[in-house]
Amino acid sequence: MHKIKHKVALFMIIVISTLFVIWLSLTYFNRQTQNNYNDILARYLILNEANTKSDTLMTTLSGLLTERVDVDSPSLNQLEREWREIQRLENRLADLENSSNINALTNYIHLLDSLVESTDRAMRLYEQQDIDQAERELNDAIRIQTYISDTTLQLLDQELKTYDSFYRGMIEQSRAINTFGFWLLILLVLVLIAVTYLFQRQITHPIHQLTRAANGLSLGNLDQEIQIDSQDELAFLGKTFNRMRENIKQLIHEINEKAKVEKELSESKMLLQQTQLRSLQSQINPHFLFNTLNTVSKKAYLEDAYETSDLLVSIADLLRYNLKQLDRAVTLADEIRVIRQYIQIQQTRFSDRLVYTEEIDSTLLGSHIPALTLQPIIENAVIHAVEPYQKGGQITLRVFKQGSYTRVEISDDGPGMEDETINQLFSGKLMPKEGHSTGIGFTNVIKRMRLFYNQDQLVYIDSYKNRGTKVSLLLPEMKGEQQDETDDRR
Repeated sequence: MHKIKHKVALFMIIVISTLFVIWLSLTYFNRQTQNNYNDILARYLILNEANTKSDTLMTTLSGLLTERVDVDSPSLNQLEREWREIQRLENRLADLENSSNINALTNYIHLLDSLVESTDRAMRLYEQQDIDQAERELNDAIRIQTYISDTTLQLLDQELKTYDSFYRGMIEQSRAINTFGFWLLILLVLVLIAVTYLFQRQITHPIHQLTRAANGLSLGNLDQEIQIDSQDELAFLGKTFNRMRENIKQLIHEINEKAKVEKELSESKMLLQQTQLRSLQSQINPHFLFNTLNTVSKKAYLEDAYETSDLLVSIADLLRYNLKQLDRAVTLADEIRVIRQYIQIQQTRFSDRLVYTEEIDSTLLGSHIPALTLQPIIENAVIHAVEPYQKGGQITLRVFKQGSYTRVEISDDGPGMEDETINQLFSGKLMPKEGHSTGIGFTNVIKRMRLFYNQDQLVYIDSYKNRGTKVSLLLPEMKGEQQDETDDRR
């Protein structure tokens, strides 16, 4: 992916590199022009300095001979320095030779040598007290110096003629460079404007696309797909936006489908309620049945059939409890009272084949639980662990505290269950068999526990083949905040 910051960095590198190359080019041409100009000026200055030094030498020598100074005078040291200066200038003049001035420059250097030799002979004759001969040498030196001055002017004139075209070329070159620099600057500005426009368009155009798509999405247009032809973050943002649009579209479709299903379920539920109402209307009035059972119970009591009377009372109470709504909350004490009545009825049926024991912490009987939760489990134990066997079976109910939960255990010594059967119970694939007084299966108990407490994993089954079954229920405390401590459940 080509990131935007990399594009910006590349653009800046190109701009800076272009400016740097232009600066180097202009600096190179300017340096060349300056070097050529300095070289011409240096030639003029050397020739002028040679003429000046020769004139100074003659002035110093004339002063020495005219004033008749002593041979040990400091002026002699100055004369020697001027000789050395002229000799140094001769070496520099030799570097100025070219095809046009080689002869004239060679003669000029020889004139300087002659001037130095003449002045040297004059000084030697002066030291030997040969004044007349020294003055004649001085006059020769003056003529040589005069000739040097004329030759200097000729050389300067020749240099001017030689470098005139070159100087004019430098001027033209300088003008050309200035013109080139001006048009190059204009071209660079135009190129930068064009590149900047294209670069900002690569950024702003996708952003405008995203903005229009977002506005369309806010108005409910879920079919507007955007295409961003780039390899940077904006393309990734466009793909993400398209995925988000598809997800929203899918979510809306799922919501509509769910609403449709809920509507159908609501209609089915209403139809079921109407059917149940018609079914109940066709049945015997429960109050008439309760009154009849109470009348039979009192009749049995008056006839001293006390066990029959108690049995009829238990049946009436159990029937009344079963006809109540299943979604109401009751206390654990209510559930245990109903279980005892149900056990009383079953013990009348099975006699001593059914052994029932309890281990209950009475401080926990106020715990809330959905109605008709324990009786279907007890009834399962009776159907599977007591009824099929001649010897009967034992059922145990235990209620105790476990962490922040109230644990209810219902165990039997029946044949037990396989893992596959347990999984079918939890998945709802096993329906209650005939013989259940409530018509409520184990799966229904699990679902109502989950809905009532708004938690999962509240029901456990521990069963082994031929070793009995234990069903455990965890009842959370019905307070503001419930803790889901899985480690304390098993």
